[in-house]
Amino acid sequence: MARFDFPNQTNFYQGKVRDVYTIDNTLLVMIASDRISAFDVILPRTIPYKGQVLNSIAAYMLEATKDLCPNWLISSPTPNSSIGHKCQPFKIEVVVRGNLCGHAWRTYESGQRILCGVLMPDGLKESDPFPQPLITPSTKAEAGHDEDISEEEILRQSLATEDEWKEIKQYALALFERGREMALKQGLILADTKYEFGKRNGRIVLMDEIHTPDSSRYFYADGFGERQQRGEKQKQLSKEFVREWLIQNEFMGKQGQTVPEMSDEWVETISNKYIELYEKITGQRFEPMTLDEEEVYGRIVEALDNLHPHSH
Repeated sequence: MARFDFPNQTNFYQGKVRDVYTIDNTLLVMIASDRISAFDVILPRTIPYKGQVLNSIAAYMLEATKDLCPNWLISSPTPNSSIGHKCQPFKIEVVVRGNLCGHAWRTYESGQRILCGVLMPDGLKESDPFPQPLITPSTKAEAGHDEDISEEEILRQSLATEDEWKEIKQYALALFERGREMALKQGLILADTKYEFGKRNGRIVLMDEIHTPDSSRYFYADGFGERQQRGEKQKQLSKEFVREWLIQNEFMGKQGQTVPEMSDEWVETISNKYIELYEKITGQRFEPMTLDEEEVYGRIVEALDNLHPHSH
């Protein structure tokens, strides 16, 4: 993907899968690329439409939750881009877990019952729902993996004040509740997800993408109970299938390991899976974007112009 140069651009940052442009130090333009990462490594091939899928799901979800919590998004000038307010981020990933899976299950299975200072009840099986959703935060590491952190530590390290953290938790649980309601309408269970919050003009604001398959794990609701009773793995809708393929091919992002070859068929399979994710999560038909880079650039500039008509 080309690197753009926007009017009044004050910064550029390339994340693992997104390109983030700061405009005038007050706005962000986020372009979701088709890059895909797993185990903190960017895989060698891009996945057609992946950026569009993630950006469109996030925009859809931010729109559907803005009555619960103010968020950063202003507009999506193209299916793969978003313009929003630049916020001062809290260095905390707010992970909300409704079901025992992923990292929480690995911790639980090892015999531990405390995760991020939160007690997990005894007698649960993998994928079982928790009696109430748990908040198990992690810190955003400057490099490498995010690390678990407890509420106590968040306050001790002044990553948020007591009042801020209280408000963040209320927002996170309300968003998760809404996410679960929306998922159930689509025959899905939102099992866990992560949120990022920041501050803007003294207010706490939801940032980044929400309820996307890259930041969340969904289970299929149909047959969930039966699978739990039989002790079967739950069918999930997330990018876990990419991780599983890498593990089968002996790649887990460790030193000395090489990323396996990605065939055209496999790339197409991943692309189709992302499109399926979009349709399943939003209940809308996927319309592949046909804009070229020049048109994407033009639309973003036009949208920025409408926000700052005086800046020329």
